[in-house]
Amino acid sequence: MNGKWLVGISGVAIAALGIGMYYAQVYAYYEETQADSVQVAGVTVPVADWQGIDANTSPNKLRACFTVDPQAFADVALASDPQPLLAPDWFDCFDGRTIGADLESGAAVAYLAEDETDAGAEDYEILRMIAVYPDGRAYMWRHYRES
Repeated sequence: MNGKWLVGISGVAIAALGIGMYYAQVYAYYEETQADSVQVAGVTVPVADWQGIDANTSPNKLRACFTVDPQAFADVALASDPQPLLAPDWFDCFDGRTIGADLESGAAVAYLAEDETDAGAEDYEILRMIAVYPDGRAYMWRHYRES
């Protein structure tokens, strides 16, 4: 009888730890952000309809959806190898798979908004990218890449 209790308690503890880890990865640490502009290649670009999330636990947690004047990106460098990251399922406006497919098909264009890599870093880069559609929809993410 004692073995059954031990197995039962262990099972409950493992389930609780699993739920806690899931919550920490998907919900905890994220904070909603507010903005009425973004910095793009050193220029302040006004935005509307902002929805954004970020966390200070990882550079990869930034996601934002907004509208912008596509002409504001006329002189901005294109992003090389843009790979939109997936957002948590509860952040509905950012669909990394769709954005990625649209970048590949040419329905959207990705720009390198800023290189946020720390000075002297040799093993990685942190790039903030923005995908812009002709109708003004735009999506921003930060991508950490190891060299």
